[in-house]
Amino acid sequence: MEIERKYLVKRLPGAPEDFLCHQIEQAYLCTDPVVRVRRQDDAYILTYKGKGMLTREEYNLPLTQAGYLHLLEKADGNVITKKRYVVPLSSDLKAELDIFEGKFAGLRLVEVEFPDEAAANRFTAPDWFGSEVTFSGAYQNSVLSKLAEFDPETYPETAP
Repeated sequence: MEIERKYLVKRLPGAPEDFLCHQIEQAYLCTDPVVRVRRQDDAYILTYKGKGMLTREEYNLPLTQAGYLHLLEKADGNVITKKRYVVPLSSDLKAELDIFEGKFAGLRLVEVEFPDEAAANRFTAPDWFGSEVTFSGAYQNSVLSKLAEFDPETYPETAP
């Protein structure tokens, strides 16, 4: 089960290079339900995600590089690339700051995963977070993967 809140980014929390960074490439084999392939650094993962915004099922299965490349060729839509910076928030919470590259350059999102819905509902976002978009499907990566064009004007608070 994934319990996560998502926000736009008002400002960076410091120099990104000060935080652990992962290079991510991902594409979607299906968006209803979501079936995704991802390369994160040197790891390859097939993910199934159920319906939902704040809370939804999520299953991850390891892939080999060959399996990933084979499935990547079968993906529809945009391949999404981004750098993910892991920003500690407290002893038990961390923010995952995604700075998108390529077609989605300028888009910055931050996600926080929680152990349960009560913790998610108690969460107070730091001042560097922007507007919450947890319940806006427009910011789900699976939705972005289907966009023919990305217009930063349609996505407020994106970087210039």
